[in-house]
This record gives sequence, structure tokens and C-alpha cells, in this order.
Amino acid sequence: MSGKRSTKQRLWRWRSNPLRRHDDVVEAWIVLVMWVVILVGGALMWTVTARAAGQEFAWQRADRHAVPAALLTDAPQSTSTGSDGYRALAKVRWTAPDGTTRTAHTLVPSGLRSGTAVTVWQNGRGALSTEPPGPAEAGVEAVFFGGAAAVGFSGLAYGTAALARWRLDRRRYDQWGAEWDAVGPRWDQKTG
Repeated sequence: MSGKRSTKQRLWRWRSNPLRRHDDVVEAWIVLVMWVVILVGGALMWTVTARAAGQEFAWQRADRHAVPAALLTDAPQSTSTGSDGYRALAKVRWTAPDGTTRTAHTLVPSGLRSGTAVTVWQNGRGALSTEPPGPAEAGVEAVFFGGAAAVGFSGLAYGTAALARWRLDRRRYDQWGAEWDAVGPRWDQKTG
């Protein structure tokens, strides 16, 4: 019996009730639709975005390749302490897939001298590019992007529903104000 009562209490806006207004039913529908949109739309956004990011990362891994290059300028030494992994901008020369020799500036480990062999990444057209994420890193990033898209979409759905509910509240306040303007003066009358 208590299970039935609690279900009825949760769905009070759906039941026949002498105090229920049309706006209460509209608000209940807005909340229900909002949660369906958040759950279904959020899951769909997560899936679509994660798949698209995963495909983009897979394309990057297929398109980009590590190639040997030679430093044409010294890479500046880092002045910060504990600078393991610090990278500096230096000019390098490498051979593109079409066999032409190219030069450009890119980030290399700091402190290297001119003429040192380094590894750079190039895309299929021979332009320098960043190292693509590995499969594990790409999977984590794809899930993260999917989650961010789902949260953003859910926030948009929630904000839209909150705006609609705020408009309903404003309408109810205006109705209550009009009713009070009609009833309030009669309360001030003295009996007797």
C-alpha cells in the first residue's frame, strides 16, 4: 500500500486534483521531456562525438609519420630548473614524401646543437605536424570529448527547461497578483 501511495505522491501533478492548475500540468510535461532529452540526447551526443573523435585520431595516426630531420640551428638551453622535457623552437631540415627537402621551425628538445639528428612528425603532404595520440590516449580523449559534448548538451536542455519553467512561474505570479488585486481590498473591510 505504501508503495502505491509514494508513486501517487511522486506523480501528483498527473493526478486529478482540485488544486492542480493547467500550468502545473505543463510544468510536469516540461520536466519529463527535459529528463528524456537529457538521457537520450546526452547518450546520443556522447556516442556520436566519441566515435567522431576516435575516427579523427585514427586518421591522424594513419596520415602522420615520424621522419628523421637535422637541426639547422642550436636549440636554446632551458633556464628553468628541473627542465626535463622542455622543448625549444629550432629550425630543422627533413625530406618530404615527394622527395623534396624542406625546412621549417619546430619544437625540439632544448640544448641540442646544430647538426644533431632529431625525429619530427609530418603529415601525408610533407608538412610538419604534431605527434598523433596513441590508441590508448586517443580512446581516453575520445571518451572525454564525448562526455564534454553530453554535458554541454544536457546543460543546454536543462537551461531551456529552466527558462520555460521560469516563464511559467512569472505567469503564475502575474495571475496571483491579479487575483490578489481583486480579493485584497475585501479583506480590509470591517464587519459588524
